[in-house]
Amino acid sequence: MKNKSQSTGSSGERAFEGLAVGAGVAIGTIYRHDSHAVVQVRERRIPATKVRSEQHRVLEAAAEAAGRMEALQRQAKRMSGAAGEELGYILDAYQQMLGGSRLVRGVQKRIAEERINAEAAVMKEIGLMAEAFAAMEDPYLAARMADIREVGRRLVESLGKAVETGFENLPLNAVIVADELSPADTALLDPKRVAGLVTMLGGVESHTAIVARSLGLPAVVAAKDVLAAAENGAVIIVDGSTGAVVIDPSAQTLAKYRRKRAGYVKSQQSLKKLKAVPAVTRDGFRIGLQANIELPGDVDLALAAGAEGVGLFRSEFMFMNRSDLPSEEEQFVELSQAVKKMGGRTVTIRTLDVGADKLGDAFGLKPGPNPALGLRAIRFSLSRRKIMLIQLSAILRASAFGPVRILLPMVCIVDEVRQVRRMLTRLIAQLKRRGVKISDPPPPLGVMIEIPGAALAADALAAESDFFAIGTNDLTQYTLAIDRTDEQVAYLYNPLHPAVLRLIQFSAEAAMAARIPVSVCGEMAGDERMTPILLGFGITELSMSANSLPRVKKRILDLNLSAISGRVRRITSESDPARVKAVVEDLDKAS
Repeated sequence: MKNKSQSTGSSGERAFEGLAVGAGVAIGTIYRHDSHAVVQVRERRIPATKVRSEQHRVLEAAAEAAGRMEALQRQAKRMSGAAGEELGYILDAYQQMLGGSRLVRGVQKRIAEERINAEAAVMKEIGLMAEAFAAMEDPYLAARMADIREVGRRLVESLGKAVETGFENLPLNAVIVADELSPADTALLDPKRVAGLVTMLGGVESHTAIVARSLGLPAVVAAKDVLAAAENGAVIIVDGSTGAVVIDPSAQTLAKYRRKRAGYVKSQQSLKKLKAVPAVTRDGFRIGLQANIELPGDVDLALAAGAEGVGLFRSEFMFMNRSDLPSEEEQFVELSQAVKKMGGRTVTIRTLDVGADKLGDAFGLKPGPNPALGLRAIRFSLSRRKIMLIQLSAILRASAFGPVRILLPMVCIVDEVRQVRRMLTRLIAQLKRRGVKISDPPPPLGVMIEIPGAALAADALAAESDFFAIGTNDLTQYTLAIDRTDEQVAYLYNPLHPAVLRLIQFSAEAAMAARIPVSVCGEMAGDERMTPILLGFGITELSMSANSLPRVKKRILDLNLSAISGRVRRITSESDPARVKAVVEDLDKAS
């Protein structure tokens, strides 16, 4: 990827390139946002008689900051799909840090020992923690340090009774330009007031990118040096389809992008007319298009976009922002609400996907050496069987109100599927003895293919499963050993890597050989450029955020699958990712 800045003619036009992560074109006014603004505090000595009151100030400020964080969580929950899920996890972790955490306890201890004011104690404690984390030289812990700094900043703001303005005073058609946006920042974004986003850092799967796609905002990340050239009030163009950013554009450039924006708006309006049109290729192949949802309320967005079902219903929302665990009745009410609203369309419910990096504190989990590879998802559920039995029982009861499927996350070995199936068999018998209504036949049990081990053992897993759902986000991340949210290596995150494509193809072929349905429910499913490849592999179900459904449907309607199937099958023989990308771009001409 190239990053460049250049001046064009006498107009002073400056152009930059980054990673395109949000479709469409934005033409607006720059609003600079410094997410790393240094909080300046004065250190003051306090008498011993004031120590207790200063410690109490810390607790009050933590409670106030936690309240603000809870408000942000409510906003994040209104975001559909992966955006709401990712922000919810991080904001929940922020709130837990503001409880009786090491940070708060450390600040109180420092006040007592050094007899300094609360603001100075917060900054010193954060500095000490930063040194400790930096010495570990661990990328995951380094990322957590950024979270701690964010929490510390908010704690100091609350101590000073600072009013958080967020993005309330944005100019008309504001384009936010920042070094990066924190999860708390992105939770405040209102697409009615924000025209686009540009950041210097980030990758195609960073939380900024995920939120931009979820909200339908044109966005570019990893635009090097753009912040230095950005002045508040200046005109800026953001092309979310190519990664181009132009500041102070010439009249000619402005006219060019106005035409491009008008064309995009027109195409979006035409896509809305496709809501009731079946997704059938030009040569007659029927494709099922479903939606990923985060909350029961997201069903309305899914149906408005023409979703034929829910391919991924994330269940973690019921466990977030609370100190206790949800009861079976609570889970049943939430799940059955979504099933009823879908009106007979299938709802695929993923069991709890939790680990030490996701809501870990709520379950008494502590981060291991590498949380991404530790006790999480199905591994966690099988180690806490009571929690899983309660959730499975709630899902079975919800199945009485419409077709439901049960999806197991991060499955690695066949025995994990067998254990859950045995649990389901016992639960079904118990519910029937109690006269509780469930679907007949019971819900199908499926497996998420999201780690290389599962993909390579897909033939064995298919023999024990009723369906597959391929999660391309984690599958890509685990296959390439790349944290997709780490801007230092984000450029290497590539779903078109031959290894990733081969694993997807192998999984799809294993499912077809076993005659079980197979879908893709990662970000790849919502990228219309990837549609020919996935369909060429034999995948006939795609699940994505509601915003992506119309674009993918349009691609399917324009596609002649027979004309490109041979080329798609040969794509996995390529060893060069650049060559794969070239073949993908050429598929448009052959379809």
